[in-house]
Amino acid sequence: MVHHLINKAVVLLVLISAFARAQQNSEPIYVIGDQLIGRVENGQNVREVIGHVVLKQGNVTITCEHAIQYLAQNNAHLIGNVIVRQDTLTIKTPEGYYYGNERRAYSNHGVELDDKKVILTAMEGEYFFKQAKADFRINVKLVDSSSTLTSQKLIYLRHENKAIAFQRVKIVEKENTIYSDSLIHLRADKISYAYRNTLLHNSKDGLFIFGNHLEDYRAKQYSLVDKDPLLVQFDTTYNDKKDSVLRIDTLIIKSLKMEAYRDSSNRFIAIDSVKIYRGDFSSVNDFSFYNRKNGYIDTWRISDSTRIPTLWDGPSQMTGDSIRIYLNDNKISNVSVRQNALLISQNVKYPKRYDQVSGDSVRLFFDSNQLVKTEVFGNALSYYYFYDDEEPNGIIKASARKIFIFFKDKKVMDVKMYGDPKNEYHPENLVLDKEKTFSLPGFILFNDRPKKDALLEQQHIDYLKQLITPYPKYKQ
Repeated sequence: MVHHLINKAVVLLVLISAFARAQQNSEPIYVIGDQLIGRVENGQNVREVIGHVVLKQGNVTITCEHAIQYLAQNNAHLIGNVIVRQDTLTIKTPEGYYYGNERRAYSNHGVELDDKKVILTAMEGEYFFKQAKADFRINVKLVDSSSTLTSQKLIYLRHENKAIAFQRVKIVEKENTIYSDSLIHLRADKISYAYRNTLLHNSKDGLFIFGNHLEDYRAKQYSLVDKDPLLVQFDTTYNDKKDSVLRIDTLIIKSLKMEAYRDSSNRFIAIDSVKIYRGDFSSVNDFSFYNRKNGYIDTWRISDSTRIPTLWDGPSQMTGDSIRIYLNDNKISNVSVRQNALLISQNVKYPKRYDQVSGDSVRLFFDSNQLVKTEVFGNALSYYYFYDDEEPNGIIKASARKIFIFFKDKKVMDVKMYGDPKNEYHPENLVLDKEKTFSLPGFILFNDRPKKDALLEQQHIDYLKQLITPYPKYKQ
């Protein structure tokens, strides 16, 4: 008899709900459950359904333990193990609301969405069934087969396979992570567009690329940063194995545009107004190509009207139409300067005096970051100052087809010339205070040598501290 009365009450509830919805030209919510309690609250008809509750509206089905339905608004408060289903979509929450007129579900008690393509979770979220749109907030996490995306606000458009994320955005795929203030993620195409305070981090290589606009094409393993790009790579080494002092060398590259290829070639391209810094080594050029796989950096200028590529190493300045820097274990092993090569080295004790060498091409060889040999080929010319017990003793002008110069402790130890060698000595009395007259063609001292503090600004350091687990403490 009791069950008979409950069934009648449920039928009556459905009829009342249908009548009210028909007046508002909206599809009614049908509700069944174990127990029905009806009442009037603030002049409104309210129905409570308790136990094995099932609500249906069109192709949307909701189950829960307890539902409170507001007939006039066509809304329902859902309590206890709430599960919302529509085709392949499932939404779960401990407690939430369903708004029938808007076809919208909402919860601020923790919510999970699963549409067989992604799993989306957050502390608060709502789903619009007509638009197939989710709007989730607070500790949002979207997981699919290849990546994990987190943020504080996210809009997910199911039919477009598109996620739009805001506030502390982070997307992770294998060893690559992108951070940004906002991001558009096209998950089917595996393309992401990141905006403001962007950072691409490769944990395998210890590499970071900052910027304010980033495009990542995951299927092509290609990324583009075309607003304020800055590449930073940390190379962690032990300075002294005995006391295990940890030292971190930093490679910094800044340009107007930067491209990263994370395929088998593992290369980076910096375009326009390029500045490079690594310890005593730095460069300014139009275009840089960093091939991590084969261990070299190429720099060149894009036209004859632009600045000739310039490279500094310690007190030396090198210029040439193109320069290749070879790396071994992330350390410079040798440098090749091609076409219009000119090497200028300043004497630290006598800063007005510059040793100079020019030729069609120049090769420089390093050992433990120290220059040990210079080879000059084709129309080789040189000016080298002489010293006796570190006191100035004139200058030698030399020419040959080839000149080999050997160094020790940053000092010239030997010079060998091949092919029609010529020497011309100028005594000290003709050199003193006339050093500027002893300059090879093309001699220019550039004063825009990149510095670490100017490239790696405090905002970059603060951003790293905020987002990335700090590296171990080390001694400078």
